[in-house]
Amino acid sequence: MNSPIVRETAYNQPFIYQRADPYILRSGDGSYYFTASVPAYDRIVLRHADTLSGLKGAEEKTIWVKHESGPQSIHIWAPELHRIDGAWYIYYAGGDKDDVWEIRPYVLRCNGDPMADDWEELGPMLPADGDPFSFRAFSLDATVFFHRGDWYMVWAEKVGVGKQISNLYIARMATPTKLATVQVLLTTPDYDWERGDFWVNEGPAVLRHDGKLFLTFSANTTGELYCMGMLWIDENADLLDPANWTKLRQPVFRSDDEKEIHGPGHNSFVKAEDGRTDLCVYHARQYDKMVGNPLYDPNRHVYIMPLAYDEAGMPEFRHLPQNW
Repeated sequence: MNSPIVRETAYNQPFIYQRADPYILRSGDGSYYFTASVPAYDRIVLRHADTLSGLKGAEEKTIWVKHESGPQSIHIWAPELHRIDGAWYIYYAGGDKDDVWEIRPYVLRCNGDPMADDWEELGPMLPADGDPFSFRAFSLDATVFFHRGDWYMVWAEKVGVGKQISNLYIARMATPTKLATVQVLLTTPDYDWERGDFWVNEGPAVLRHDGKLFLTFSANTTGELYCMGMLWIDENADLLDPANWTKLRQPVFRSDDEKEIHGPGHNSFVKAEDGRTDLCVYHARQYDKMVGNPLYDPNRHVYIMPLAYDEAGMPEFRHLPQNW
């Protein structure tokens, strides 16, 4: 096989190499945690550092390893770390090696130091009572966020003939492992830029700014066409009424040949050390030509992009060179 040609530019210098679906959390003490999918899709890793830049060289600890068989034995994807009611939780997706696309969201919990103490399995995420659809089919990329006294979850789930269309759904949570309300459809792949070999909306991330909530998501297949779209809502509106959400008609971030940023997506948001600047953490490649299925190409690297806001208070995802 031919190796891909990598052309490094001022814009595509990785923050961390070969880590997809990156998630960075700023803790209450100002320190930072990092987790992401590893190329083997076989474990969950965690880093911790006092500063954001310190994550680059921080020791990476494996806190959980896939099962040998059955559920959670393959395709361990997109872990996210959250602090809820005094405990640490990781939400992640896992499949069954006897049915590799039987993917569902699962939960881990740690009641002590997330880098030093044990993590316990809490099992699969549970739907609300009376909800016959949530987490019944291919489901992944769950993110959670706190808003006006309640926790909410947004996740991707496939529907339709052959379960080929990946939509995003939202629900209020009853506990860290169970929903309180039935799923509400937020977005389905409406536009050409969301439709490649598969029709995909996935990888949701929530950003709060100036009276609005923004929900970014990744669209299309995981190669060159992968890109980021966005919805937004007034923070005073009912989050579970889809009519209150506005979806932008064009992607907010996509491949850029000149800057050699290819297939950007599956982002998260975190505050910089000044406590004010919003940062977009995402993965991308330094080349557009891949051999075989891009899902198994290991060179999705982590990048960090500071956000600006326009006069209307909308975030701007600019390709600016940064040295972290």
